[in-house]
Amino acid sequence: MKQRIITGALALAFFVPIVIFGGPVFTILIYLIATIGVYEILRMKGIKLFSFAGIVSMLLLFILLLPSTIATDVLDVTGHTKIEWLFVAIFLLLIYTVLVKNHFTFDDAAFVLLGTLYVGIGFYYFIETRSIGLSYLIYALLIVWTTDSGAYFTGRKLGKRKLWPEISPNKTVEGFVGGIVWALITAFIIQWISPLTSSYIALIGITIAASIFGQLGDLVESAIKRHYHVKDSGKILPGHGGILDRFDSLLFVLPLLHFLHFI
Repeated sequence: MKQRIITGALALAFFVPIVIFGGPVFTILIYLIATIGVYEILRMKGIKLFSFAGIVSMLLLFILLLPSTIATDVLDVTGHTKIEWLFVAIFLLLIYTVLVKNHFTFDDAAFVLLGTLYVGIGFYYFIETRSIGLSYLIYALLIVWTTDSGAYFTGRKLGKRKLWPEISPNKTVEGFVGGIVWALITAFIIQWISPLTSSYIALIGITIAASIFGQLGDLVESAIKRHYHVKDSGKILPGHGGILDRFDSLLFVLPLLHFLHFI
């Protein structure tokens, strides 16, 4: 626990100022974090970053992460959209399965593509949210963090019924609900300090959805790790695991907030 607290404090001391500052420095940081995230997910299946599939994954990731403010200018040079580059990546990986005589299989190609989209889309919306406004990103971060902490402490204190023992044995139904309650309390405090919407009904509905999706994002990553017999996605954050272990909820919440037109 001590190591976990120290790592968390140091990470926040480094991460928060860059989030507040924003701009190119923030974008570069997200590119770096997302790259580590893709490395972690490829590693679960034994695919090396500096392999043909790994390089295709990295190039696709860099294209997916292009902020909307510069994506048009950059992609106009190539004459292709993000979707078209995704098609190129699909074709390259499928052709590769033939060239290596199925030592790299269709399943491997599907894993690389879905893993890259999973990480790339989530972190793209990280960049987009910050470019729209710091207050929205703070809202998302605090909702995820208080949901996680609220679920943990509520589950420890009141938890009796297992939520999904096959996926995450320690999570409870009571903790799941407790996370939502703490997220709502946090949302009301944020709204009181710096209003994000004129409708409290919208705020309540979106916060509940974000809290639920955040916890589902956590469960999704737990399911991936359990399937590939991995305890943590990585070791870059002592006491916390890897990048995906810390950002799994945000990878679900940030796209959701855009899809709901809250941001």
